Amino acid sequence: MSKLFPNATLALKGLLTEGMTICAGGFGLCGIPERLIDAIEASGVKNLTIASNNAGIDGQGLGKLLRTRQVKKMISSYVGENKEFERQYLSGELEVEFCPQGTLAERCRAGGAGIPGFYTKTGVGTLVAEGKEVKSFDGEDFILERGIRADLAIIKGWKADETGNLIFRKTARNFNQPMATAGRVCVAEVEEIVPVGNFDPDSIHLPGIYVQRLILGAPYDKKIEFRTVREREGA
Repeated sequence: MSKLFPNATLALKGLLTEGMTICAGGFGLCGIPERLIDAIEASGVKNLTIASNNAGIDGQGLGKLLRTRQVKKMISSYVGENKEFERQYLSGELEVEFCPQGTLAERCRAGGAGIPGFYTKTGVGTLVAEGKEVKSFDGEDFILERGIRADLAIIKGWKADETGNLIFRKTARNFNQPMATAGRVCVAEVEEIVPVGNFDPDSIHLPGIYVQRLILGAPYDKKIEFRTVREREGA
């Protein structure tokens, strides 16, 4: 059966349900599954729990789903560039589970590897540790973190072959790869799809066995999350 779908709406058909959990790849506006996010927004599905490093920015990325009140809970590491996220959280409209960045990546990797939980020193003695089991190893305390399993993973790749083998571009690999394995179903969008046999097996970052559905998302408009410039000399 072909994994290729003509667009994001058809690729997500039959997968979206009220109250589901989604793992979403990307970091800020880099490496995010834009077409799939747009299709989720258009579907109107609500009460979503989304595990993602952050929630985009206002009106971009996952920020679109916050704007339409489709998200019930975010499991995130960084939320500093999204005013709507801040407003909903402070007003009690949005439930937030803050998670250290490395811990979030490992929770998704662990979930994808069938590991229900692991102990880490990150967060010991802080608010992150509240309500979690603490265990001592060699005289040091560690907290128990649960692996994350999602109903759906949505990710963005750079290149794919027709069987779903994926290559990520540079830092876009950081969260897309573990998110993909944590989903019971993974839908990927990519910038280019090539015939089978075009990839050196050693260059493949995510084997196609983890990808159930695939779309070509290009062309993309590369957006800049936060622009910093310096004044020209002599200006």
